[in-house]
Amino acid sequence: MSLSFLTTAEEIRLQTAALVAQGRRLALVPTMGCLHAGHLALVEAARKRAEVVALSIFVNPIQFGQGEDFGRYPRQLEEDTRICERAGVDWLYAPTAEQVYPPGFQTYVTCEALSQPLCGQSRPTHFRGVATVVCKLLALFRPAWAVFGEKDFQQLCLICAMNRDLGLGAEVVGVPTVREGDGLALSSRNKLLSMEERKQATALFRALSTAKQRCCQGERSAPFLIEEARQSLLQAGIRTDYIAIVDGATLQPVERIEAEGARMLIAGFAGTTRLIDNMVLSPT
Repeated sequence: MSLSFLTTAEEIRLQTAALVAQGRRLALVPTMGCLHAGHLALVEAARKRAEVVALSIFVNPIQFGQGEDFGRYPRQLEEDTRICERAGVDWLYAPTAEQVYPPGFQTYVTCEALSQPLCGQSRPTHFRGVATVVCKLLALFRPAWAVFGEKDFQQLCLICAMNRDLGLGAEVVGVPTVREGDGLALSSRNKLLSMEERKQATALFRALSTAKQRCCQGERSAPFLIEEARQSLLQAGIRTDYIAIVDGATLQPVERIEAEGARMLIAGFAGTTRLIDNMVLSPT
């Protein structure tokens, strides 16, 4: 099946209705484009589950705050189209902002508790934008599965909660973070890094790996692990937004790592580029 471009909501509704009539199932991979191997892992996870894979590309203006990098966020629709064709994506949807948010648009989605900590502290409107656009996509495509990466772990938790609370009907699938050989988590924003900043950025993975190793060796104090990570990032020249160790289900901070599922999450700046990463910390 060759790649098909879907350009309007009505076309999507007609195509999805035809799928239902045929007894075929759809998996949706929402992205902001500038596709890389991490996105391809999402497509592969979708292809393993569904007969048809749809991928959306939309740099969502309402999830960027004032002074953030909306204007310089990398865009490469022609190359992304070729990547989708090679990856076996069936449907590609790349709407304009006017299509997603027509004149008079005034309805937004918030996920109260999960949007407040971590990235929500420094980006207070970010998750309202994420939840709104993902809700619109899920309501439009009605996929059996919606596939997201674990690198944006807070986003993944929030989307799971929103999907459940609003009865949108998808099974939300989280796919493990894909990394470069030196551990740097793949991100479209990596293209914004200079060579020196690219070297600095690997400090996030090193800090997470050290925390995981310490935990496996018996360290249980979250404050100790956070401070060690902070010093490591400081020495590497990374300006931190936050470092936290939280319960992986509730995102609430933990003082001691006593159960499976605790995660360390880091957000920091290499130069002016904000990067995020996370890793499970196991007490055993």
